[in-house]
Amino acid sequence: MDQVIEFAGNHPYLVGALIGLLVFAIVTEIRLRAGGSEVSPAEAVKLINDGARVVDIRPAAQFQKGHIVGAINVPIDQLGQQASGIAKRKDRLLLVCCDSGLSAGKAASELRKADYSSVAKLRGGIAAWQRDNLPLENAKSKPGNKSKKR
Repeated sequence: MDQVIEFAGNHPYLVGALIGLLVFAIVTEIRLRAGGSEVSPAEAVKLINDGARVVDIRPAAQFQKGHIVGAINVPIDQLGQQASGIAKRKDRLLLVCCDSGLSAGKAASELRKADYSSVAKLRGGIAAWQRDNLPLENAKSKPGNKSKKR
């Protein structure tokens, strides 16, 4: 124990960096766990096919560029006001997605506070969805839209 104290006295910057990294790791882990369960894109496809509702929390402009088929857009800054109208049944599974999966945890926590009993987030967000070559829908690809890509 004396050697540890002596080392800490001789190397305060190393010890400070170690403490900072430990605090960062703990805070990050708490934030990730607070968001609830995560599902991979492949698991998300199964859940969507079983009736899960996809809630995309990205800004409307990003949502229009491409989103999961059937997703609804509720930007994260409006989530508190619109949380009650997302799904008619509070027990329906909600799958929250964002760009990279980082802000979906906060949104999932807010939805749980709004009494939605089953909320999960898409691990890696839309970026992971695209990496797995899964389809995205945009304004030009919606059924009934007559515009053609040239």
